[in-house]
Amino acid sequence: MTPDQKFNYWVKAALAAFVLLFIYFLIADSFMPMTPEARVMRPVVRVAPELSAPVEQVLVHDHQRVAKGEILFRLDSEPFDIALADARLNREQAEQDNARLRADLAAARAALASAQATGEERGGELRRGAAMLDRNGISRQQYEQLVAAEHTAQSAVDSAQAKIDSLEVQLGAEGEANLRLRQAENALQKARLDVQRTEVRAPETGEVANLQLQQGDYVQAGQPVIAMVAQSVDIIADFREKSLRHVSPGDEAKVVFDSLPGHIYPGHVEAFDAGVREGQIAPNGQLADIPNSDRWVRDAQRLRIHIALEQPLDPLPSSGARATVQLLPGEHPMANPFAWLQAHLVSGLHYVY
Repeated sequence: MTPDQKFNYWVKAALAAFVLLFIYFLIADSFMPMTPEARVMRPVVRVAPELSAPVEQVLVHDHQRVAKGEILFRLDSEPFDIALADARLNREQAEQDNARLRADLAAARAALASAQATGEERGGELRRGAAMLDRNGISRQQYEQLVAAEHTAQSAVDSAQAKIDSLEVQLGAEGEANLRLRQAENALQKARLDVQRTEVRAPETGEVANLQLQQGDYVQAGQPVIAMVAQSVDIIADFREKSLRHVSPGDEAKVVFDSLPGHIYPGHVEAFDAGVREGQIAPNGQLADIPNSDRWVRDAQRLRIHIALEQPLDPLPSSGARATVQLLPGEHPMANPFAWLQAHLVSGLHYVY
């Protein structure tokens, strides 16, 4: 074979190999898609105090694993203890105010009974006076004095009744249903809750990361001061949207972690994200911002799916660790051997890069 013939042979072989690889790529991208754009995501809990106060004591250290409910740090509780004592005093004051109102109400009812007795007496005198006036037994002036006395007595009855009504409104319901007691009890419960909140506890089991909090720092309510990485794992993978047209939730997946070369972990497609940021339009009152591109072939849109592993990892990889995900759509079993080969090839290559 002449050199020209050899050259033509190798050119044709290279072209044939390129065509075969191109066809394989098209088929693989549709029926056994794989992406290196995958990450391990562990929920990061941002722990924030519910009170504003100086930090009295930090009870954890960086990288420490803590259980749910374990105390992370304590705030200075002195002002909240004082507030609790004030709330208890206010509760006692409310009880004393109610006792005073009950005593005033009893006195007002006694005054009403006295005014009613006086009114009845003045009414009787008025009736007798009217009879005597008809017989000219008393003068008109005396009769008018009896009328005025009866009106005065009736006014005293009305005044006593009005005072009773006012005291009953001020006193309100009896027992624990009393408004004044309920208000004082609510304030007391809040003060007790604030004292409990001076101990900031872990909302769930996790690992403390990047701890910067120190004793003496003044923290604001609602401002995160500790980050905790939870123990659950979510693997997210970004695929070109055309690569997912044959994929459904529940399809088999193979996960290869960059940090664990030579190991392939079985999993399945758990869910698809409903959209990406480019698919969200903010209601900002402006006209549409249409992106322009001078490229002949635009970048393919990537969509995110979530992969669940069939068995738990121990130890858990760090949040943000990179991985490669190989999908095996269930409706194309003939592609499974090639997908298995791709996954093992990538797993072996992780020894190098």
